[in-house]
Amino acid sequence: MIPGSDADVRAAYAARAAEYVSVIGSVELNDERDRELIARWGRTRSGHVIDAGCGPGHWTDLLHREGCDVEGFDLVAPFIDQARVRFPRVTFRVGSIDDLGDADGQADGILSWYSLIHADPERVPTMLAEFARCLRPGGSLLLGFFDGERVEPFPHRVSPAWFWPVDEMALRLVEAGFTVEEMHTRVDPGHRPHAAIVAQRTGSSLDL
Repeated sequence: MIPGSDADVRAAYAARAAEYVSVIGSVELNDERDRELIARWGRTRSGHVIDAGCGPGHWTDLLHREGCDVEGFDLVAPFIDQARVRFPRVTFRVGSIDDLGDADGQADGILSWYSLIHADPERVPTMLAEFARCLRPGGSLLLGFFDGERVEPFPHRVSPAWFWPVDEMALRLVEAGFTVEEMHTRVDPGHRPHAAIVAQRTGSSLDL
């Protein structure tokens, strides 16, 4: 049981896009603590914000309502189609985390909410480096993922995914050019362990 390629993940989510929206595709269907964290983080951003792996766009819309100059993108075209219909005032596009398409240091913030969970651990440093490239020095990354005792795959309901110990993910962020500012973990009944990290881009946007 090994997580698949981008093509595998894209196909798996495209096949279940409508179901995904009905289960967690609005902010009201998600944990209030996540809503508060993302909204609070968004209020600290004064420049361009990227919602990397935005799914059907509910978190992108929340950031837009908090006053962010935000753009959402996702690998899965049916998600972007739905997002454009549901949130017509927000900008969305199809794209990949491996290449955000922004200039060096252009972004003030990146939200990556459970968008790395299907990536093989060997790819994660490259993805974090791409986040660092796009963020200005002092820019902020908010990363959400599944917490675990070790880096290991598990059978996610849509496509195989990975657990990450929060300390291990924090180390990878430091190696990519970030300073970790906040780490949040929790275990709720009936749900997998959750983690979130807020990290600030350090140094020059061109030092990677």
